[in-house]
Amino acid sequence: MASPADGITRVAHDVDRLCQNIGNVIQGKPDVVRNAVVCMLAEGHLLLEDVPGTGKTSLARALASSISLTWHRIQFTPDLLPSDVTGVSIYNQATGDFEFKAGPVFANIVLADEINRASPKTQSALLEVMEEGTLSADGVVHEMARPFMVVATQNPIDMEGTYVLPEAQLDRFLMKLTVGYPTADAEAEILRAQKMGPTVARLIPVLSAQDVQSMIDVVKQVEVAPALEQYIVSVAAATRTMSELRLGVSPRGSLALLRAARACAAVGGRTFVTPEDVKEMAPVVLAHRVILQPDAELQGRTGSESIMRAVQSVPVPRSVPA
Repeated sequence: MASPADGITRVAHDVDRLCQNIGNVIQGKPDVVRNAVVCMLAEGHLLLEDVPGTGKTSLARALASSISLTWHRIQFTPDLLPSDVTGVSIYNQATGDFEFKAGPVFANIVLADEINRASPKTQSALLEVMEEGTLSADGVVHEMARPFMVVATQNPIDMEGTYVLPEAQLDRFLMKLTVGYPTADAEAEILRAQKMGPTVARLIPVLSAQDVQSMIDVVKQVEVAPALEQYIVSVAAATRTMSELRLGVSPRGSLALLRAARACAAVGGRTFVTPEDVKEMAPVVLAHRVILQPDAELQGRTGSESIMRAVQSVPVPRSVPA
């Protein structure tokens, strides 16, 4: 029987292969790619926010194309209906019954492109499936495939034709990442790589769905000391008393940080979580879950800065590995 250490070693090795494959498309952004993979191993959903053309959709497609599993892409538009996402019941004249025709949300990875261009009603069609992994239609509960992940992209909310994602939906995304502009060298490499057409179309899967599910199972075995659990709780509690925040981190945010820290530890080849794992994951997991006070926004403060201040205000437990 393989030991936990053997499983962790295999996870770290497979993550390296996966990140290298995605890196053939997303040049010069190893941290963004790694965090996207960590999000998947933590069984979370990923929100990518940035200006158009920075590679948000390419990152989502590269992640999906690097694994042998089912994936569907949904282009969110103002006229998209909830049934266009979830599916619809159609009357079958031959049988005299209504039959449910599954929508594109039934896949291992769902790419929700420009999610904030759709109406709030259509956005809410993803609430149940993202939280519960199920879809209720006509009194029947449909289970999602495993693994299941929603990778959504959105443009900044100050751009035309966008709707602000409600807090309840933002809270369902484990991570929110920004791709950002590449360096000059990375952009030159992108130009060279794209001479023969989009590189994402030429990607070959390096892992199977079973490989990913096995990696997720290993992540669930990563140990978290009670002192670190209290550390996470203390960080979340600190955000609820900060004068610059109108809304602090919810218990769901604490759970998300715990899951992300375990996946981060596994990717780093460790069978246990360290305070550094929590510190590394806190900004990308918690920043989108807080709401700044209006005066803090006017001063140019960000959620990430508030989270970092909250982390720095909490003493690091000394009874666990650092």
